[in-house]
Amino acid sequence: MTHGNWALVTGATAGIGKATLLALARAGWHVVGWGRRADRLAALAPTVEALGVQYHYQAVDVRSADAVARARQTLPPEAQVPDLLVNNAGLARGLAPLDQGLLSDWDEMIDTNVKGLLYVTRAFAPGMRSRGRGHILNIGSIAGKEVYPNGNVYVATKHAVDALTRALRIDLVGSGVRVGAIHPGMVETEFSEVRFHGDTARAQKVYQGLRALTPEDIAEVIVWVASQPERITIADVVVLSTDQASSTVVHRQ
Repeated sequence: MTHGNWALVTGATAGIGKATLLALARAGWHVVGWGRRADRLAALAPTVEALGVQYHYQAVDVRSADAVARARQTLPPEAQVPDLLVNNAGLARGLAPLDQGLLSDWDEMIDTNVKGLLYVTRAFAPGMRSRGRGHILNIGSIAGKEVYPNGNVYVATKHAVDALTRALRIDLVGSGVRVGAIHPGMVETEFSEVRFHGDTARAQKVYQGLRALTPEDIAEVIVWVASQPERITIADVVVLSTDQASSTVVHRQ
């Protein structure tokens, strides 16, 4: 049973993070939501609290190690070493050949997808090790398994998530802390709108004629992985829409 257990989800204001926070709460977890938009986190409070679980939220920019450390200290004592950490915060910016990429896009992706994951993990993994129990789930991408045209830096950051997950699992073996990753394919969220700097029309074309995954699909997989007995580590899961065979091969109606 998960009642009494705490889960912390980064990037919880939208998409997979928001869906995961709600799915975990429905499954009986007390939840902590971190994200950059405090108003969106606050708006979730009535829904989460109506489920009979505790909810703590805070605007946190995971790109800042200091901000992560400060936010951890403000958590309720029982949540300062969460039972489950879902490193979900991440984004793509731009879709251009490497020689035409924007440095600002590169910095934002590397700082969020790689360094942010590292900062959050570094903040919570020591407590899990000391306690002898915990679960870290990193949200990667099919882009962490394959390379596709113009994906370059985003693909590199998600390959880094894959490598860091495997390295962390080795580092923590024998500690009682489980480490795994979920690698989604195409999920219809704000992802493409963010990638294309708010170009909604271009973003909508990404999913046109395709039965894409929903954030709730990935959230249910995360809940299932987190609900396994402590002797089981689901190390690596790739989740694709039935209409997607690889990062570049999709079927459209």
